[in-house]
Amino acid sequence: MRVVFLAPAYPAEMPEFVRGLAQVGAHVIGVGEGPLSAVDPTVRPYLSEYLQVPRLFDEHNLVARVVAYIHKHPVDRVEALWEPLVIAAARIREAVGLPGMSADTVRGFRDKQLMKERVRAAGLRVPHSARVRTEAETWAAAERIGFPLILKPIAGAGSADTHRCDSPADLEKALKTTRHVTEASCEEFIDGEEFTYDTVCVEGRPVYENVAQYLPRPLIARTNEWISPAIITVRHLDQPAIRPGIELGRGVLSALGMGTGFTHMEWYKKSNGEVVFGEIGCRPGGARLVDQMNYTSDIDLFVEWARAVCWGHIATLPPRQYNTAIIFKRAKGTGRIRHITGLQQYLERHGSAVMVDALLRPGQHRRDWMQTLVSDGYLIVRHPEWRGAVALADEAARHIALFAE
Repeated sequence: MRVVFLAPAYPAEMPEFVRGLAQVGAHVIGVGEGPLSAVDPTVRPYLSEYLQVPRLFDEHNLVARVVAYIHKHPVDRVEALWEPLVIAAARIREAVGLPGMSADTVRGFRDKQLMKERVRAAGLRVPHSARVRTEAETWAAAERIGFPLILKPIAGAGSADTHRCDSPADLEKALKTTRHVTEASCEEFIDGEEFTYDTVCVEGRPVYENVAQYLPRPLIARTNEWISPAIITVRHLDQPAIRPGIELGRGVLSALGMGTGFTHMEWYKKSNGEVVFGEIGCRPGGARLVDQMNYTSDIDLFVEWARAVCWGHIATLPPRQYNTAIIFKRAKGTGRIRHITGLQQYLERHGSAVMVDALLRPGQHRRDWMQTLVSDGYLIVRHPEWRGAVALADEAARHIALFAE
């Protein structure tokens, strides 16, 4: 099994997927911009071959170069798990006749307005929305949809350049800060709790499913620096409170024609119990969500994804044993981390529940919290009971603090 993998070293989780492919017996051909010598040394042992291209985001050139390579060196699969490259991977597959989702199908997972149209056509509840390219189109859409509303990029990822607008003044401000966005979705704001629905699929059939809750909603966390955002995977998926969201997710996969691979969906649960589709990508969730899912069941989804892609099945997985929380921390101040309070005491009390301590340490420069959810590091903790996991996350959020100057 020969697999072309676009961007094997970035984002941060990609080396793990390359490892997964190698461990299920695939020969991995990495495609990246820099020379092989510049590729992370943790990735290189898992690459059988490497193709350097001038620019990953020059789609026409990228597709042409990889297609030319494949004509000389046949492969079995072409994969990309970084959102900006999923359509390029599909176009390469189409050009050389390889298995996998078509470019049109992948567009349904990438273009937020097309996505909602296809999901709505299947009879599923989606926010009222409109594609907008100009300020005039945005104002017209806002008049039809009403406030509050959300303005987000058509081809965005995460909550970057996403704005909640409660009034015309808010919309005017959002338009000024998103002038670099060429195409956006103007949509109804759904007031409710926000969850994920994550899968590994084989030919559209979910062979692994996960649900996680955002605490608080990402849009709130992204606009308040003092918040320590948390995401918690749900151990028990058979509970009535989340079953409608899982059924919604399965319907979305069918409506969009999912093939084989990872998906990451966001959905809302309103106070009246109604569930509403948010958006979906045909790639894994970022910010270490795959790590969380692994700790929920003590499994390795990097390998299981690879097994699904290469061989069309996954291993028999153990049951879900934990609710697993990731808590992202943001330092107070600017510059380098000077000291941390509360961490040692937290580890003394809950060390056996702490799976990962990836907080920045004194001397390291703090990150731009507006550019990365990972912010100034994170803890991953787990507990068999939901309330226990929430309590662990809340304590880390409230009592651990990083200070920079």
